[in-house]
Amino acid sequence: MSGTIYDPVLLSRLLTSLTLGFHILFATLGVGVPLLIALAEWTGIRRNDPHYLLLARRWARGYVITVAVGVVTGTAIGLQLSLLWPSFMRVAGQSIALPLFMETFAFFFEAIFLGIYLYTWDRFKSKTAHIWLLVPVVIGSSASALFITIVNAFMNYPVGLTMEGGTITSVHPIAAMLSPAMPTKVAHVLSSAFVTCAFVLAAIAAWSLMKGRQHIYYKKALKLTMGCAAVFTMSTALIGDLSGKYLANYQPEKLAAMEWHFETTGHAPLLFGGVLGDDNEVKYGLTVPYALSILAHGIPSAEVTGLNDIPKDEQPPLWTHYIFDIKMMYVAYMTLVVLLFLWYMWRGKGRLYRSRKLLALIVVAAPVAMLAIEHGWILNEVGRQPWILRGIMRTAEGATTSGHVDTMLIVFALLYLVLGITTVRVLSRMFRSNRAEDELRALGMEGGDHR
Repeated sequence: MSGTIYDPVLLSRLLTSLTLGFHILFATLGVGVPLLIALAEWTGIRRNDPHYLLLARRWARGYVITVAVGVVTGTAIGLQLSLLWPSFMRVAGQSIALPLFMETFAFFFEAIFLGIYLYTWDRFKSKTAHIWLLVPVVIGSSASALFITIVNAFMNYPVGLTMEGGTITSVHPIAAMLSPAMPTKVAHVLSSAFVTCAFVLAAIAAWSLMKGRQHIYYKKALKLTMGCAAVFTMSTALIGDLSGKYLANYQPEKLAAMEWHFETTGHAPLLFGGVLGDDNEVKYGLTVPYALSILAHGIPSAEVTGLNDIPKDEQPPLWTHYIFDIKMMYVAYMTLVVLLFLWYMWRGKGRLYRSRKLLALIVVAAPVAMLAIEHGWILNEVGRQPWILRGIMRTAEGATTSGHVDTMLIVFALLYLVLGITTVRVLSRMFRSNRAEDELRALGMEGGDHR
């Protein structure tokens, strides 16, 4: 029944996409939030400021909830890889199993120290001793992202193994981990996680300020998180440029599909928008002269490989062009919000915390950042098609032939719906019933300080 809605390959892709799309939201928070908690607590200790210490404490409470959901969805991914992609796992198990094992080890490392960190607040004479317990959590969460991204990098450009007649004849595990895709992918995953979490936490502070809760606690929270967002937005943009150069050299078909670049030529323009007509003619698109050549190789005259030089059955779907454009619109929005915030910091002073327009833009930036993460992963995974292991195994070859994937799709969809609703309700009740002002009042810090 290939090609129908009951095709196990199609259903396997849908279920895996659903799981990854849901999991990546919590995985992103799991990577980025620990660093921001550490920055808040370190700032509170250095300045002897209880506001920043309370920030760290409250963020840590919410972080535990997202970690719990991330564990469930991460387990679902491991289960589905074995059930839905058995042929892929046969190859991956022999060639790239080391980072898969190390990812699990990194998570346990993070979880152990997270538990100790949460239950040792105010237990040490030296405040510095407590923050040192958070360092392994930051390292563990980032290492977990590192190892799982190494696996994804291997899928995009597999190295370190030799296959003859569909059988692996030699494997070099360390070489497999050092795919040319690894540096830019790992850097982009980490940087984008940090910037997304900064915007999410900034949106919470901005929302409170919009509601008239002009407590200095929220002002300090906004200043810290938006400062981090500014730094990580710049780093993510730089890494994005390096990612373009990686694609031009190692996955030219993905770059060409993203940009609807059909003829191999120099002085290639960057295309935004447009409609693809007959004979691959692009209408209504906006072009930036020489920009694609600069993105690909850093030189305006550089030659960029076109899709016409790629076999038809190895070309990614052309609709990835729209995914790329949408993602870049999200990036442009976040960059604009950061620039406006910095301008207000420089010129607006106190007006920064009372500008409802700016605060509203910051609130909207949180879901925009999450959508940018989602679209980035769609672009990464769909842009690799038709391969599950580029150049080695096609997606259809790696999928299961089971006839019960449709049932799994329904069950897991319901599970994620329940998890999503429950998570939102728990986090909402946790913080609405225990506001920061109330905690500060309990600590003897009355008033709101409207400076």
